[in-house]
Amino acid sequence: MARYKLTLEYDGTPFVGWQFQENGPSVQAALEDAVFALSGERTTAHAAGRTDAGVHALGMAAHIDLDKEFSANKVRDGLSHHLRPAPIVVLHAERVNEDFHARFSCIGRAYQYRIINRRPRLTLDAHRAWRVSDPLDADAMNEAAQALVGKHDFTTFRAAACQAASPIKTLDEISVTRAGEEVFICCAARSFLHHQVRSFAGALVEVGRQKWRIEDVKGALKARDRSRCAPVAPSDGLYFVRADYDAS
Repeated sequence: MARYKLTLEYDGTPFVGWQFQENGPSVQAALEDAVFALSGERTTAHAAGRTDAGVHALGMAAHIDLDKEFSANKVRDGLSHHLRPAPIVVLHAERVNEDFHARFSCIGRAYQYRIINRRPRLTLDAHRAWRVSDPLDADAMNEAAQALVGKHDFTTFRAAACQAASPIKTLDEISVTRAGEEVFICCAARSFLHHQVRSFAGALVEVGRQKWRIEDVKGALKARDRSRCAPVAPSDGLYFVRADYDAS
């Protein structure tokens, strides 16, 4: 058996999410179909994260097992070919040891939330960013975001349907930066709760609009109460950026 680590880029707009579901197309199903077209084998694709409907990936890590051995370049190019016309491409493929697991070997994950801060509606970036028409103070957003760094009970910023065993997570870093009319919220942690980053984005936009203060973010975190969360940001602007693994 040969195990391959894949790095995927995809537009999540047409998908119900990463994970296979009966109610629509998934990234996982598209990848597994491409594997079958390439190798004639049915296998399960495992990913570092399970992105929701409409969420995108710049560098999602996944792995597959094949009985037949292919060169890494053949896997990359062959899967990318068979994934057409789905908006998914394999950026990189490499042979890895059988003890590697895209999800369980992962020691860190990074997400980016993209906002376009302008009055006109989006055309080229429709479904790829959240348009916020009110002026946003990105510096105030960044200052407020630092209250979220560290180990906390993130119940307030956790989806009601989240299946994680505990709401306690450690947020390693978060930043808010502006480049022209674009505002980026970048987060890194070992793992995240369901809707955690989108919940952060919703709260920080309220700060940027001057409807919340830093104290409101701190109070929402301390409350450990989902009802204290701001409206959750839409899925369109969320991107899985990368998965980190030990160098060994």
